[in-house]
Amino acid sequence: MSSLLEVSVGLSRAPYKVLIGAGAVSSCGELISRVLKPSRCVVVTDSNVAPLYADVVEISLTHAGFQPVRVTVPAGESSKSLTQLGVICDAMIEAGLDRSSLLVALGGGVVGDLAGFAAAVYYRSIPYIQIPTTIVSQVDSSVGGKTGVNAAGGKNLIGSFHQPRLVIADTDTLRSLPEREFNEGFAEVIKHAAIRDPSMLDALDDLPALIARNVAIKAAIVAEDEFETKGLRALLNFGHTIGHGIEAAAGYGKLLHGEAISLGLLAACRLSVEKSGLPEEDAARISSALGFFKLPLRLDATIETDAIFSALKKDKKFTAGGIRFVLLRKLGDAFVSDAVTEVDIRGAIESLR
Repeated sequence: MSSLLEVSVGLSRAPYKVLIGAGAVSSCGELISRVLKPSRCVVVTDSNVAPLYADVVEISLTHAGFQPVRVTVPAGESSKSLTQLGVICDAMIEAGLDRSSLLVALGGGVVGDLAGFAAAVYYRSIPYIQIPTTIVSQVDSSVGGKTGVNAAGGKNLIGSFHQPRLVIADTDTLRSLPEREFNEGFAEVIKHAAIRDPSMLDALDDLPALIARNVAIKAAIVAEDEFETKGLRALLNFGHTIGHGIEAAAGYGKLLHGEAISLGLLAACRLSVEKSGLPEEDAARISSALGFFKLPLRLDATIETDAIFSALKKDKKFTAGGIRFVLLRKLGDAFVSDAVTEVDIRGAIESLR
């Protein structure tokens, strides 16, 4: 445990740490007991992750004095729903968990968002721990306290801000990811490089250090704008407005989140070249990095522009009918623009074909 990297999320109300390194899952009970008193707890995981890590987590929790029960949801984006939220809450009620209990989210972004939301609403909020097991969740979704589920009308429309008390990112868990799931996480890494630290584009091989650098970028932004009221946190949405629209229009599950975001990043770069003077060579660096991880660079012809536009108009980043779009002046220099029109966005989508 002494070799774990540590990044602090310096929120004024409830700061917490992100611990990063190999083998952390087997010590999670002791790590959690340093920030929370042992209690009854629920481990929320999914059908892919449970056979790999749930036993190890529960043994470690038990050794540290916690009393864990397990809830396993089906793997995949479809579990990020009010139905599965109800399943988790019902299971916690049946197990006798109360306000003094703890929730542990063990899995990727879907589990983290869903379980975090369950923690936010159960007994009007109980503490929770994130143990992310994918690259996208370790570098992005496990940090910042955005929790929620999808609605029929759009992604992440039902949720709340509820910060974890600790994040434990075990890089060994990434070894179990299939290549496609491993690669998709690098869309978020490349996004962070684009908005804050382009030097990361040349240092994509040292995973623990790379994850720590990404977490530090997100932590700094979240600490300055926890509830997304100042506009700064919106920078983290670079590539996500169009990306979420593509993900929804394709049908959840056809494209992985990072694959849709890859296309969104390319579209956002195209708009940045046109609207804010992003050098073409900077846009090409982003495209090259995405291609290195075999992420999509072309939009499937069967995904219609009208369907994408219909989905993205329900996005939370469309405020009072207006469009707040994140652009780049150059790599590392992002800003929120209100100069992007619907015509511009349609053109950027078509440029992906």
